[in-house]
Amino acid sequence: MILFLALTFVGIAISALCAFAIFWPLALVHLRDRHPALRGELGEAAFVTPAAWNWLLRRRYRAAGDRNLDGLATPARVSLLITFAALACAGLLWLLSLLVP
Repeated sequence: MILFLALTFVGIAISALCAFAIFWPLALVHLRDRHPALRGELGEAAFVTPAAWNWLLRRRYRAAGDRNLDGLATPARVSLLITFAALACAGLLWLLSLLVP
């Protein structure tokens, strides 16, 4: 049962990663088109750089005051948080399954 729950968390992480792969590029394109100064803070290859993810997780996109950007970046932020949390829970359950006979 423990490994089933761990696998369920992996599935949740995959679905959240898919949501991230949809909303984060949309937010980056919106930044490129409407807020080039903020886009400059993220640097090149912002889709995969941890510094850009840190920028997203700290909600620095709110400084733009753009509701459309908030509508794209907030789901990307939530999905990234869910991905990390679900993978952490799956890892903890896997470790628990090694300890419990």
